[in-house]
Amino acid sequence: MAPPTPLLAVRGSEGLYMVNGPPHFTEDTTFQRDSGRNCKVFAFSKDGSFFAWCNGEQINIVNVTSNEFLHSFDLPKTVCLEFSPKGNVLATWQPYTTGKDGAAGVPNLQVFDLKTGNCLKSFIQKKLQNWCPCWSDDESICARSVNNELHFFENNDFSTIANKLHLQKVSDFVISPGDQPSKVAVYVPGSKGAPSFVRLYQYPVFGGPQAALANKSFFKADKVTLLWNSKATAVLVIASTEVDKTGASYYGEQTLHYIATNGESAVVQLAKNGPIYDAVWNPNSMEFCVVYGFMPAKATIYNLKCDPVFDFGTGPHNAAYYSPQGHILVLAGFGNLSGQLDVWDVKNYKLISKPQASDSTYFAWCPDGEHIVTATCSPRLRVGNGYKIWHYTGSVLYKYEVPPNAELWQVAWQPCLEGTFPAKAVKYNTVPSKVPNDEPKPAQAYRPPALRNKPDTSSKLHENEPPQNMRPQGDKPLSKTALKNQRKHEAKKVAKQEARAEGNQEIAPGSPVLNAVHTVAPSVTSGDPEVDKKIKNVKKKLKAIEQLKDQAATGKQLEKNQLEKIQKEAALLKELEDLELGV
Repeated sequence: MAPPTPLLAVRGSEGLYMVNGPPHFTEDTTFQRDSGRNCKVFAFSKDGSFFAWCNGEQINIVNVTSNEFLHSFDLPKTVCLEFSPKGNVLATWQPYTTGKDGAAGVPNLQVFDLKTGNCLKSFIQKKLQNWCPCWSDDESICARSVNNELHFFENNDFSTIANKLHLQKVSDFVISPGDQPSKVAVYVPGSKGAPSFVRLYQYPVFGGPQAALANKSFFKADKVTLLWNSKATAVLVIASTEVDKTGASYYGEQTLHYIATNGESAVVQLAKNGPIYDAVWNPNSMEFCVVYGFMPAKATIYNLKCDPVFDFGTGPHNAAYYSPQGHILVLAGFGNLSGQLDVWDVKNYKLISKPQASDSTYFAWCPDGEHIVTATCSPRLRVGNGYKIWHYTGSVLYKYEVPPNAELWQVAWQPCLEGTFPAKAVKYNTVPSKVPNDEPKPAQAYRPPALRNKPDTSSKLHENEPPQNMRPQGDKPLSKTALKNQRKHEAKKVAKQEARAEGNQEIAPGSPVLNAVHTVAPSVTSGDPEVDKKIKNVKKKLKAIEQLKDQAATGKQLEKNQLEKIQKEAALLKELEDLELGV
């Protein structure tokens, strides 16, 4: 049986309606269009079978697969909707309001049973941030953050609090995906000189000093983003500060931490300074991609040991998107960037296509892992609203532009359960399309008349670094013991070479100056402690330069500042010679 064709829900000033996915791209007539201009929000259930929306009058819920109307709730001010993972419960949120006399407001967070349509529980939830209760995938537990406590409910029974986790000033938490036992990642911001920390717990073991599966503390954090992998074995923590005290970045400072449920933790070492724009797990849970650094940004894939596996080089990127099957990765540059999409085959690390999606404010993979939707939505951009459906090889298969004086507010694919669409072989040839790609060609830099028709001698502001494979050479990655033995062997080899060089210096005093860093006997002193200190520092710099030259000889791409260090070698050798001669 062929898998179903995913629908695309579209919300705008023309109303709410659904479009059949590829290859049809026609409006779905089984879903009756809601033509009102006041539709504020919609949501699909995780398996895509249920669809709910608020049209400014009431909340409506339908079964998309059977085209059956299920329930309607009289909550016209609803601005947030969320289904539980199995679609048994619908959570709704309205802005919290108080009475004119300052009296307490009515509960604004409702939880409904979709089988009966009854309201299971109402809560007061003043803040929009973290408004939605967090469920485990099997809905056996559900949690809310209430006044420095996490309240846990079991089996959607909201009448009784089954467990509590009390931590002072807990500000964020995420329940792990996947099967039981469920795990909980909790973030507590630092105060009064104490560090912030993230802890991992296994439900329901919260008591005692040894209850936490893992703990990671850090100082530079005003807020964090917690990212579980799909197998619930590790969490990525993006820690951000509002202000960069060094003044290097307007956007504050970010660090990336890795925490595993077996207790291991590490700071992910990034090869370029600057902001962390995005970090995303591969659906296979074995690697993650990070986009980081001052523009042009770098993008690198890391394994579970936080070692770099593949570096995509630099480019105009600030986001990364894995396909649902994890076989394709898109590096994108939206916002104040040009909208360039670099589509990569992750298995072979080969570039598939490089389309341009200018002025896009939204990007999403279709569940089939072959198609992509990009959209320009209001109010982010009020000009040129519309959406495009692409094939990942770079061809535009369908394009829709809203009429003049109309707006597009939101588009979203109908989700499908994992395994509905198996991964297909990656294509490199562009899929044919009848829709012309009218992306404007990049404007050329202005050249005065006197320089036209002459060779371009101008230099680029940024030299983009090429991609490079960071994986160790060989069929299998080396074990820890093998790596340790390899480093010992290399150290012995270097020591022998240095000893041989010193021996040659005694026999042939007229050896080249380039080997001076290796041949100068460390026991020779000038008698002046200050001069000896300067000599030591210069030798240290020369040794670092030798190491960089060795790395360059092996084919490693060096950073710009590293190349500048190598260029200073001759000046350092002259300085060393002057210091040793007492000039």
